Amino acid sequence: METEQFEALMMYVLVSGLMLFMAFIIWDLAKTSKAGRLGTAILFLGLGLCLFAFAAKPIIGYIIEVTQGIN
Repeated sequence: METEQFEALMMYVLVSGLMLFMAFIIWDLAKTSKAGRLGTAILFLGLGLCLFAFAAKPIIGYIIEVTQGIN
């Protein structure tokens, strides 16, 4: 395995692990503050939106590349 392949693989693995850890932190924050269902949903929506954006960026880029290639 070459260095570039290893770096690309580790980026996805480690960033995914970091994202899961951040989701756990948000859940723990909601639990310790006794936020309830609505408060937990708002926390996940507000704080988890950046996680969704980071995960959606490569997917959106791929869709744009595919649609550009068809035209």
